[in-house]
Amino acid sequence: MVPMAKVVSLGAINYDINLFVERFPKIGEEVPVKRITRIPGGKGANVAVAAARLMAPGEVAFIGGLGDDQIAEMQKKVLEGEGVDISGIITVRGVESGQAYIVIDSKGENFINTLFGANHEIKPEDVEEEKRLALIRQANVLAVVDPPLPVVLKVVEIGKKFGAITIWDPGIHCVKGYESLKDILKFVDILLMNAVEVENLTGASEPEEVKKRLSPINKNLRVIKKMGAEGSQLIDPEEEQSIIIRGIPLQKYGFKVVNTVGCGDAFHGVLAASLAQGYSLIEALQRANLAGAFKATRSETRGSPTKKEFEEFHKKVKG
Repeated sequence: MVPMAKVVSLGAINYDINLFVERFPKIGEEVPVKRITRIPGGKGANVAVAAARLMAPGEVAFIGGLGDDQIAEMQKKVLEGEGVDISGIITVRGVESGQAYIVIDSKGENFINTLFGANHEIKPEDVEEEKRLALIRQANVLAVVDPPLPVVLKVVEIGKKFGAITIWDPGIHCVKGYESLKDILKFVDILLMNAVEVENLTGASEPEEVKKRLSPINKNLRVIKKMGAEGSQLIDPEEEQSIIIRGIPLQKYGFKVVNTVGCGDAFHGVLAASLAQGYSLIEALQRANLAGAFKATRSETRGSPTKKEFEEFHKKVKG
């Protein structure tokens, strides 16, 4: 079957085991677990699901690594149920699928122990294998999150060659600085970061200085700064001033913030889906803001809206 995906998301897929306790144990102490939840996660897979919920089945594909275990089979079924094309998943033999063990106390504080597993085992040659190469070649948008850096480089090179819009959320890699990442940045169209990551990457916070430092590497690179409830900021080398896309004041419209974990993934996924559907970048950012705000009203990490939920929410907050 010829791939039909318009958005391809690349990154981690994890199985999250959440342990709810009254308080964290001291060293050597045993503390009872009050409740446990097991949910699919991983930023790359979360982005894929967020995009897929606004698109037709098969229009979003996911590329990432899973082990040869029961977790992998469950993860595939969940993604397929969301309408995500899983033909690009890489099975890593003899390695466990990624898992995150998250301990949460009664105050909502947490600590996380992560087994990266198969997520860190994928190689550049894996994405050059024909079925994955076909997905990347025909994609309108590549939503790159957190695969290993050599894989990021290979994917953005291919994406540039075949004319895809490439969005990269570099996350923890920002601390390496822009000079260390320039071989990747020269192929990226949109860099997606929060305020701390912008400063970590560029050593600057003012939009003009951010542009000044990144333009010699890629004169067309646009930076989107995620600002949580405040919305987002577009730093575009073609615009004299940065553009603020205001956030959604949820309380004003009678909504309550329940859980902000996963809002960034919803933002990224809907941004990618909207660009693939032909919306302008400003329109796509407005839609991404809406999706991030909607997710904040949901407890689940993959709380991004379906197409119907998105339209209804849009009417309520714009209406």
